[in-house]
Amino acid sequence: MSAGVPEHDDQFENLDCSAVVADIWLLLDNECDGGARARLQEHLDGCPSCLDHYGVQRQLKELISRKCGNDAAPEGLRERLRVEIRRSVTIRQTTFRAEG
Repeated sequence: MSAGVPEHDDQFENLDCSAVVADIWLLLDNECDGGARARLQEHLDGCPSCLDHYGVQRQLKELISRKCGNDAAPEGLRERLRVEIRRSVTIRQTTFRAEG
């Protein structure tokens, strides 16, 4: 490896637009490590199409945050979700035990 050239993982060496677009929300939500962030940012800096897509997604995230960020789900919806989650967990546990 030559001096000044960062070492890359094989899976990220040829980072293409589809991979960047798929990972934009990881970048926006700060859910990627520093290395992935740097690789994504490097691609965005050199690819106007992906940078435009990133900008649109960032604006969408900001709009959703402004319009829905402080809204609480109605209590009826919250209770229905609790019931459905419990039911699906029970079904999975029962199915797992029957198969195992």
